[in-house]
Formats: sequence, structure tokens, C-alpha cells
Amino acid sequence: MRKALPLILAALITLPGLWLKLSGATLPPPPAALLSGLAILGASFLLLWACDVAQLDIPQTLALAVVALIAVLPEYAVDMYFTWQAGKHPELNYAHYAIANMTGANRLLIGVAWSSLAAIHWFKVRRRIILDVEQRTEVLFLGLATAYAFFVPIKGSLAWYDGIVFLAIYVWYIRLASQRPCQECELEGPAELIGALPKARRRALTVGLFLFAAGVILANAELFSENLVASGKVFGINEFLLVQWLAPIASEAPEFIVAIMFVLRGQASTAMGSLLSSKLNQWTLLVGMIPGVYGLASGTFAHPLPLGTYQLHEIFLTAAQSLLAVALLASLSLSPGAAALLFSMFAGQLLSPYVAHGLNLPPLPWGNGTDGLHQLFSAGYVVMFLIVAWMKRQDVWALRHGASVEQRII
Repeated sequence: MRKALPLILAALITLPGLWLKLSGATLPPPPAALLSGLAILGASFLLLWACDVAQLDIPQTLALAVVALIAVLPEYAVDMYFTWQAGKHPELNYAHYAIANMTGANRLLIGVAWSSLAAIHWFKVRRRIILDVEQRTEVLFLGLATAYAFFVPIKGSLAWYDGIVFLAIYVWYIRLASQRPCQECELEGPAELIGALPKARRRALTVGLFLFAAGVILANAELFSENLVASGKVFGINEFLLVQWLAPIASEAPEFIVAIMFVLRGQASTAMGSLLSSKLNQWTLLVGMIPGVYGLASGTFAHPLPLGTYQLHEIFLTAAQSLLAVALLASLSLSPGAAALLFSMFAGQLLSPYVAHGLNLPPLPWGNGTDGLHQLFSAGYVVMFLIVAWMKRQDVWALRHGASVEQRII
């Protein structure tokens, strides 16, 4: 019963949002956003457990591809809804919402999730997180995707060919990862309970969880997205901030919670590896799908997703943060000091606009308000990357071994 309780609770919190969608009932934006957000949160947990169990029954290569795709489904559903609407209604701000959601999800993973794991592990065992040698592949491909991401703000567009490059990086990574030696799958909690069932019942329940969770997420994506934006207008809160920071929490929370549980059980490498893979999936698969979905919705691939100066600077800031993270992980470890640096920079770029406004500070010469401060933090990330990359130049150069299955221990 202890293992079944989380499964039951996750299923139950999806029901109000599902009822809201199927019944056609209308609620004010704040409660509608809350119910649909909880539904996505519950479905995300169900997907996570189903993904774990599925690895018992399908080939490893297929498991890697399918699980990676499904793992980003909650974030994908919200972001792709905004992107689709941007193509259908170019006169509205949906394109800006799509970029806000994507950049927020990526920055939260590094700035909060990665840093929290390193802090928890340090307080528990007084050691830094050490990654497995095979995880050099994830760090390398995150670096490749990040390097290409800088071309988006430099040329000022996110076009269909950019999507092809990001998807190609993802496919290359999956091809290499699928050739790794098979490892025994260790299940925990509800996944362990499902995995202990007879094969036929286990497979039926796993498929049922996949279908139910995916249906809940897709059914609530529009409700959550639209009502989240409307809630910002009701409360006088900047809707871009809600889309950028609150929306990703519902989709990222389950994986983050499971990663914390792994750290508390002494499996810090597994925990960090899962969040590193999640970041890579979002930075390649999720970003790569945006221009394709926009092209399908608008009916042409001749025009890229419309991006303003602020959105381009947000992409640059996200890429700069990722660049520093790659340099810090090049040694296949994450120390408390590195985690503190990532978190403090994230907190700084998040809170500095409010501090500047509260102190009535004059605008920066190169930009006003949040945009100017974010450009300053972008430059800070790049400078720190150059310093760290030089200090760890041998580790950075050793990342090239991540492009082969048989990696050397450096």
C-alpha cells in the first residue's frame, strides 16, 4: 500500500483537470490554471513511472528513444501549444510565450535542479557528485547543442534548418547511447510495484499508464496555457514571467523529486545523469521541434518563428548558462562551489530586475530594465566560461571521447 499510494494520488489529481476539459465547464482563470496544472503534474509522475517499467519489456535502443521523447512530453505539450497558436495567430504574442516557456524550463534545470542535487549530496556525504565515464557523452552533446544555439540570436531567427540541426544532434546522441552495454534496471516505489506484476498484466498496465497520462497532458495543455496567461492579467502579474517560470515547474517537478530521492539513497550519479539527459533532450528535441510545428501551423516554412530583440537575448542568456554548465561538468563532477555559482547566477538574473526597480537604479547603457540586466548576466556567463574552460582545458578537450562508445578513462 505504501508503494501504491503515490500512484493512486497521482491518478486522482489528474481527474479534476480532465473533468474540466471533457465537461466543457468554465471556471475563472486562476482555478482553471490550478486544476489543469495539477493534472499535468499528476500525469507527469505517471509517465515517469511508466517509462521506468517500460525498460523491462522493450529493447534498449527503442527504450532510449521512446523514454527520451515521452520524458519531455509535459513540457513539449505546453510549448508546442504556444508554438502552434503562434503559427495560427501571428498577430498575437504566442511566439514570445513559446520562447519564454522553453528558456525558463532550460534555465530552471541548471540553475535550480542541478544545484540542489549537488547541495543535498554535499550535506549528506560531504562529497561532490561524480558522474560515470559514459555520461561524458551527454556533456559533449550538450556542448554541441549549446554551441549551435548561439547562432540563433546571432542571426536573429529560429528557422526550419535550425530545427534539423538540433534534431540531428539528438539522433546522433541516441545512436551512441543505444550502443552502450545494457544495465540492469532498478525500479523504486510505484515503478517497482508495477514491475513485480506478471508480464502480461505489467505490460497492459504500463501501456494504460502511457495512454492515460499522455491523454491527460494533451487534454490540459491548452487549458493550462491559456488560463495561466489569463491569470497573469487577472492578478496584474507579467504573463511572460508566469509562462517562463511557473509553467515549467508542473512538468519538471516529478523528475526533480525523483532525482532528489535518488540522491538521498546514495545514487547521486544516477540522479544527476537523469537531469543532465533531461536538459539535453530539451535543448535538442524540444527546441528542434519548435520551427517545424510553427511551419506546419502557419502553412509555410519560408518564414521562421518571429522573435523580438528581447526573445533573442533570452535565448542567448540560456545558451550562455548552458555553456558555463558544460565547462563545469567537463571534469565529470559537480562540486558545491560550482553548484553555488550556477544557483547564484540564476538567482541574480531572476531577481536583479526587481532589485534594480526597488532601488530606482538608472538603466544600463546597452538596454533598459530586465533586458539590459540579462545581457549583463549573459556576458558574465561567457566570461566565467572562458575562465573555467581554461582552468579545465584538459577535461574540456577530453570531452571528445564522448563521441565514441568505447570511452577512455581520463
